[in-house]
Amino acid sequence: MNFKKITIIGIGLIGSSFALALKKQGFNGTITGVGRNEDNLIKAKEMGIVDEYSTSHAEGVTNADLILLASPVGHFEGIIKNIRDNIKKGAIVTDVGSVKAGVLKKIRPLIPEGVSFVGGHPIAGKECSGIYAATPDLFKNAKCIITPEENTNREALDKVIDIWKKTGAVTVIMSPEEHDLVFAAVSHLPHVVAYALVNSILDVDESILKHGGKGLKDMTRIALSPTELWRDICSYNREDILMTLRKFSSSITHMINLFEESDWDGLEKEFTRAKKARQGIEPD
Repeated sequence: MNFKKITIIGIGLIGSSFALALKKQGFNGTITGVGRNEDNLIKAKEMGIVDEYSTSHAEGVTNADLILLASPVGHFEGIIKNIRDNIKKGAIVTDVGSVKAGVLKKIRPLIPEGVSFVGGHPIAGKECSGIYAATPDLFKNAKCIITPEENTNREALDKVIDIWKKTGAVTVIMSPEEHDLVFAAVSHLPHVVAYALVNSILDVDESILKHGGKGLKDMTRIALSPTELWRDICSYNREDILMTLRKFSSSITHMINLFEESDWDGLEKEFTRAKKARQGIEPD
């Protein structure tokens, strides 16, 4: 690995798992953790996740070869403003955020000359978060979307691709815009729908949610995701998510019409169409 010091800003599930995965693969440089909660950082060091830590963004990135932004995307702009004067020339900044184009508009002008930014988004996670949920195998065989722009430094891109492969991830290249459209449909929409589904059940009767079985738990697991994180994602990918929500609304309206018309054959056709499409997804 071509890095002597890696700084991870945001020591939660993803940031900690990234550190553990690299250590498992023999990374012998220094991993510095940066965050707001010093108790969490102390515990991360005790657990061997990081080698050193700081509650100061600027201090933590000093002399870092690679800086990983693993905090909610809404924090990225403020973080870059805090660290831009302390990032050394030749360093690479990357991230794990699940929205790209909107974030880039904010942070691109703030990246110092001589510093490369390469976007990344590992498609991995759990319903639980934090350092205690971290595992070195979180990214094994998971996709990691890398989102270079036309002027992205090729050497920096290759290094980011390589380090994600070291974690066990399978890298896929997309433009930031393609990424946001794709994940508005396959990730952002399902999260919004999961939150809405739980709220819909509460609106029927707040006492009945506890009777839900495994099917409901499977469908709504992602509603356990951090709400601040998903608020920021929705804010930055507003237009693409709105488009997918309108498609979903049209589909629900069509289902309602089939119910109102007692068109059970038509309803079965909709179920069959969805079932066939779902069968085409690789098993988890």
